[in-house]
Amino acid sequence: MLLDTASLYFRAYFGVPDTVRAPDGTPVNAVRGLLDFIARLVQDHHPDDLVACMDFDWRPQWRVDLIPTYKAHRVAEEEPPGEATGFVEEVPDTLSPQVPVIEDVLDALGIARVGAAGYEADDVIGTLAGRAAGPVDIVTGDRDLYQLVDDARGVRVLYPLKGVGTLQVVDEALLREKYGVDGAGYADLALLRGDPSDGLPGVPGIGEKTAAKLLAAHGDLAGIVAAAADPAVRMTPAQRKRLVEAGPYLAVAPKVVRVASDVPLAPFDAALPAEPRDPMTLEELAERWGLGGSLQRLLTVLAD
Repeated sequence: MLLDTASLYFRAYFGVPDTVRAPDGTPVNAVRGLLDFIARLVQDHHPDDLVACMDFDWRPQWRVDLIPTYKAHRVAEEEPPGEATGFVEEVPDTLSPQVPVIEDVLDALGIARVGAAGYEADDVIGTLAGRAAGPVDIVTGDRDLYQLVDDARGVRVLYPLKGVGTLQVVDEALLREKYGVDGAGYADLALLRGDPSDGLPGVPGIGEKTAAKLLAAHGDLAGIVAAAADPAVRMTPAQRKRLVEAGPYLAVAPKVVRVASDVPLAPFDAALPAEPRDPMTLEELAERWGLGGSLQRLLTVLAD
């Protein structure tokens, strides 16, 4: 089981009231909510291995170099006195201080927490899903990861509809029914239609349905680009013009949209721990941050 950790703690943060606080009054709703999520996932799905995949770089420069608008709207410009302009991701003030607590608690529990410099959690997930010998469940609220769905290899996405108690199981049948593509085709669909939430412009005038029709007719992005360049292939003049004009974007978009599958990762133990790796530190964290029932429920599930 691969967790898109930031996606889940964002959901926890907005789903659990910020009145859930540590003894000193600091909000810990994202921390406790994530622990409850993990407990429910382990209880319901019984994974042998579980990895909390992390964003070590939520907006990698190599993606921005290819498409400068990539996640640009999520950046807040800050100019501290006497310093050059810097950029940080816009997150609610009471969430960002909880992230180091989440990391400390996962480490003390012994739940593998994996990331890589210059890569997003999506890339770590793509790499680990590709390496896995057995079935893989990817838990994420990010549809971008639908591109990894592969029935033949047993890779599916568990998409939270309401917390993690109600998950939509995304397999190739669902993708074909909803989008008209399989997992491999989802990335091409996404880059053609664009995605404002990621700052991807897409091809103007080509929405999801048109993109799906083009993929059905020409197989994949390379087939669509070749068809647009070939006057002998049937295509409406407007579509041909749009695709040809979008050539520079279509040349770089696949590298940006497709998750990396070759991220260099340090060795780690993915086995789900039956008991905490560092009980003393975990006890200190539990007391300091008032993790109470949320941590206890997870420890109980892990010990079963």
